[in-house]
Amino acid sequence: MRYSAVINHRCYQQLAHLVLCTTIDFCCNSLVLCITCQKKQKMNSTTIYLINLAISDILFTLALPGRITYYIRGFDWPFGDFLCRLTAMIFYSNTYASIAFMTCISVDRYLAMLHRQRCQNLRKTKVVRGICVLVWVVVLLETCPLLFKSTMEYRSSHRTCMEFSNFYSYKMAIGLLFACIIGFCFPMGLILCCYSQVSHKLIKTAKENPVTNRSGSNSRAKNMILLILLSFGVCFSPYHINIMQFAVRRLYKVPSCEELKTLKMSLQVTVAMMNFNSCLDPIIYFFAIKTYKQRVMSLFKSYISISASSRSMQENSSSNT
Repeated sequence: MRYSAVINHRCYQQLAHLVLCTTIDFCCNSLVLCITCQKKQKMNSTTIYLINLAISDILFTLALPGRITYYIRGFDWPFGDFLCRLTAMIFYSNTYASIAFMTCISVDRYLAMLHRQRCQNLRKTKVVRGICVLVWVVVLLETCPLLFKSTMEYRSSHRTCMEFSNFYSYKMAIGLLFACIIGFCFPMGLILCCYSQVSHKLIKTAKENPVTNRSGSNSRAKNMILLILLSFGVCFSPYHINIMQFAVRRLYKVPSCEELKTLKMSLQVTVAMMNFNSCLDPIIYFFAIKTYKQRVMSLFKSYISISASSRSMQENSSSNT
């Protein structure tokens, strides 16, 4: 009875989290695409990377209704093995596409500030589009094997999906460790390097020419990389650190049932934190794209003015009666 109550509590937590993520993700990222893809919008390297990041987040929302149904039914997957595999592929494609495009944005800002003339060709829109295509191809090649590996299990009357039951094998531990180093540690190191170099450049510029430092454009680049770094720390780090520490321990000994149970419970939390990344990305857009920021602010002001006018009309009508 107590175990059943714990399961139900976990279901409700996951359900509430996914409904919130779906709503914020779809609305904010759709608005980003509507604004940035307008003919008036000038395309530059950063905007192209951000559009691809938004596309990645919107594709991720396609997998969320299935997960929501899964938790409503109490960890029971009704859609069959193939859709379970497809959901896993979409989830991990979004995760590593997001990491890749965030890394591209950080490197792009670094090149714009420190090597503007030397690396000008790398920031041309044609080259950037080619880089984006390459990122998608690499990510899809990395995640395609999930379509050929079952992630659904039958447990009494339930069919679970993406519950991480095969993490205990030695071969899987080596594969996960390698994937985390390539897909997380390397990009994280690159972003940290970009942030430190940009910060150093700003400090140096401030000492040499305080007037230039007050212009704000360089500070925006630094703040954008800082936001990406914070997003990495909050959303992606807990999951990958959790996986890596377990994989390293698995190389030396077979985990106990209690350790596997603890891992699965912690993965539920850290995967939910990764899901939340798609809700934080619009904050990066807000500070990165001027037209997006202006449009959001104008929509917000319009909403306030409409609310105020409707309230005053209601008050006038009530006073007249």
